Amino acid sequence: MSKPEGLSAYIAVTAAYWAFMLTDGALRMLVLLHFHTLGFSPIQLAYLFVLYEIAGMVTNLSAGWIAARFGLTSTLYAGLGLQVVALLALAQLDPTWAITASVAFVMCVQGASGVAKDLAKMSSKSAVKLLAPTEGGGLFRWVAILTGSKNAVKGVGFLLGAALLATLGFVAAIYAMAAVLAVILMAIIVFMPSGLPKGRKGAKFSEVFSKSANVNWLSAARVFLFGARDVWFVVGIPIYFYAVLSDGTEEGNRATFFLIGTFMAVWIILYGIVQANTPKLLRAADRSEAALIADARKWAFLLLSVPVALTAAAVLSPEPQTWLTVTLVIGLLVFGALFAVNSALHSYLILAFTQNERVTMDVGFYYMANAGGRLLGTVLSGLSYQVGGLPLVLGTASVMVALAALASGRLRSEGMAQTV
Repeated sequence: MSKPEGLSAYIAVTAAYWAFMLTDGALRMLVLLHFHTLGFSPIQLAYLFVLYEIAGMVTNLSAGWIAARFGLTSTLYAGLGLQVVALLALAQLDPTWAITASVAFVMCVQGASGVAKDLAKMSSKSAVKLLAPTEGGGLFRWVAILTGSKNAVKGVGFLLGAALLATLGFVAAIYAMAAVLAVILMAIIVFMPSGLPKGRKGAKFSEVFSKSANVNWLSAARVFLFGARDVWFVVGIPIYFYAVLSDGTEEGNRATFFLIGTFMAVWIILYGIVQANTPKLLRAADRSEAALIADARKWAFLLLSVPVALTAAAVLSPEPQTWLTVTLVIGLLVFGALFAVNSALHSYLILAFTQNERVTMDVGFYYMANAGGRLLGTVLSGLSYQVGGLPLVLGTASVMVALAALASGRLRSEGMAQTV
């Protein structure tokens, strides 16, 4: 495989991943805000995303084997295509249905979207390991750019979703996203260059489960890291901001949609920018394997300080106040920057720990853990907000970051597959 082919394949994979994550971010914001205005409780809103995360766990566990058996392009195309189908299905939701039927239907559609998302994610992340240059920190740099840019695009998707809901309405917004993604899928299929593996017939499903202690500990850290984010990100903070900012009128709701969507977008975009620049921030090209593993532990404990401080602020102010809202906005943006460094280190380390011949297996297993963390965070987001409000949401996030830091402390530099 020549370098130009590898670079062009990397660009095509990145473009496909961008397109998917734009619609994924927009869809999440559309569903959350639309169903909140229909009267869904925080725990019911959390239920809407539960099957999405469960599907992600199952998909990642099996998609690594599917990609190893049938090739990375097949799983990438399948992910994009299934997202189009999920969007079209969601547009068929009937507002006259009972809440129970609506929840069940949206859960199923979100489950299909979860399968689609993790097919696309596993394919894209695995491709980087195979296409990136091996010298000068190339692997860390390429995976950071892919992941960071993806999150920035997803942030734009949050803002897009809120804007489409306020202007076009729910159904028209869904159809518009489905049409755009379908066009992009056809373009990717036609113009995808060579450079990705086609699969091997001898791949066994049992190979998915890693025997590497580093892969397993890193996967455990990933569970708690993303659980800590989603416990406030999915339901708790958006609904808290809605309660604080909205006056209950139609115009007030529209303005609140834009404000919440803007905050979530800015958070994700900041996260993506920092993530893409983490190799420069850590001077990764000049660092040893042991130093980067030590960084994973250090940055996890730095991250812990933020939700602990925010929990204290929320306990001191049980009723919504302006100073608390401002503190939350600033604190969560700081959390996003620190979280981005942690996430970028994890995304690099999983590729550094694995071997080329089982990259899709280890990446699939690792992102199964990622989906497990999001599932745990999603359930706890609605449950903790309904039971204990903002203080319990942030306190739960603090506990989960602490567990992620402890798991990161078990990583070792021996046996890494590749240096930076």
